[in-house]
Amino acid sequence: MPHDRLRPFTLSVPESVLEDLRRRLANTRFPDEPPTAPWSTGTSVAYLKALLAYWRDGFDWRAQEAKLNALRQFTVPLAGIELHFIHEQGRGPDPLPLLLCHGWPGSVWEFHKLLPLLTDPARSGGDPADAFSVVAPSLPGYVFSFKPGQPRFGIEAIAEVFAELMTEVLGYRRFGAQGGDWGAFIASRLGFAFPARIIGIHLNLLAVRRDPKMVADPTAEERAYLDQLSRFLKEETGYQWIQGTKPTTLAFALTDSPAGLAAWLVEKFRAWTDCGGNPENALTREEMLTGIMLYWATGAIGSSFWPYYARMHGPWPVPEGATVDVPAGYVEFPKEILRPPRSVAERMYTDIRRWTVMGKGGHFAALEQPEALAEEIRAFFRPLR
Repeated sequence: MPHDRLRPFTLSVPESVLEDLRRRLANTRFPDEPPTAPWSTGTSVAYLKALLAYWRDGFDWRAQEAKLNALRQFTVPLAGIELHFIHEQGRGPDPLPLLLCHGWPGSVWEFHKLLPLLTDPARSGGDPADAFSVVAPSLPGYVFSFKPGQPRFGIEAIAEVFAELMTEVLGYRRFGAQGGDWGAFIASRLGFAFPARIIGIHLNLLAVRRDPKMVADPTAEERAYLDQLSRFLKEETGYQWIQGTKPTTLAFALTDSPAGLAAWLVEKFRAWTDCGGNPENALTREEMLTGIMLYWATGAIGSSFWPYYARMHGPWPVPEGATVDVPAGYVEFPKEILRPPRSVAERMYTDIRRWTVMGKGGHFAALEQPEALAEEIRAFFRPLR
C-alpha cells in the first residue's frame, strides 16, 4: 500500500461538543444511594457527583488534547475503515518494531506514559539498545478508529488488520506485540495466526479460556485460581453479558448521558486497579476523565462493545486445542482481574520465556505502573532482538 494513503491526524474536539457536555453534566439526574456500603452495588453516587462536578468545572480538556497531539499520529484506509494509529520512532542503534494493543475500556491514551520509556529508554536512564519503534493503533470501532455506520470487528479481524498495518503499510516484516485486556487477545491471536511475522508476544493478561472445569485434577495453586475464576464469573461479568448480547440497548444510555458513561467506566477503573477502594489512588482524575472523554467526544462506546458480542457468538480467538508457539512473556500485576498460574498458561502458550509477578499494580498497567511494565517489555524482548 503506498505511503501516500497515510494521513497525519490531529485531534480537535469542537467547542460546541464541550458546551453541550457541560449542559448535560449540569442537568444530570442522579439515582439514590442504596442502603449498602458505597460501591457494593456499582458506582458510588457520592463519588460520581464529585467527579462530574470536576468534569464540568475543573477539568481542562484542551490540556489533555494537547498531550495527545504531541504524539505522532496517522490514519490510513484499511478493511473499509479509517484506522488511526500512533507511530513513534525509536531512538537507539536498532529499534525493534513493537505493536502496542489496548483493550476496553481503554484507548491509545493509556500509553502516553509508557511510550517515551519504550522509544527513548536513554532519556530515563536506560540502554538505547533497548529502544522500540512503537505502533499503537486505536482498535477498530474505538475512539479515533470509529465513524458511525462502519463495519464491526471481532478479535480475529482486528488481528488481521493490525498485521496488514505493520507489514503492508509500515513495512515491518517482523515485529513484536504487547497487550493487556483485548490487546492480550489480539497479540495472542497474532502469535497463533501470523507466527512468521511475530518475534514474540508480551502480555499483562493471559487469553486462556475461562472454564472452571478446565483442569480435571487441579493442584492447590490451580484450585485457588479456579475458585477465583468462579467468583469472577458470578460477580464481575455482568458488563460482559450485556455488552455481548444486547450492546445497542446499552449504547443508547451511554451515548446520550455523560453521567451514565462515566459511571459505567469509573466502576471498572476502581474494580480493576490497585487502588485500595479509591480509584484516585491508582489513576488521577485527569487520566480517568480523558479516557471517558475520548469515548464521549467520538460517540464510540457502542461500537467498542463489539468484540464482546463477537466473542459470545463465535469461537475463542485461539481455537480449541490450538496453541500459541511464538516466544511469550507475561507480567502479572496483583489486581489484574484474573491471574492464571503458569501451569494453566502453558496449556496454550508453549514457549513462555519470561514470567514475572509484580507486587503492585492492576489491569491498567501502562497507566498505573508504566516504569515496571516498560522494564518487563525491554527484558523480554532483549534476547529476541
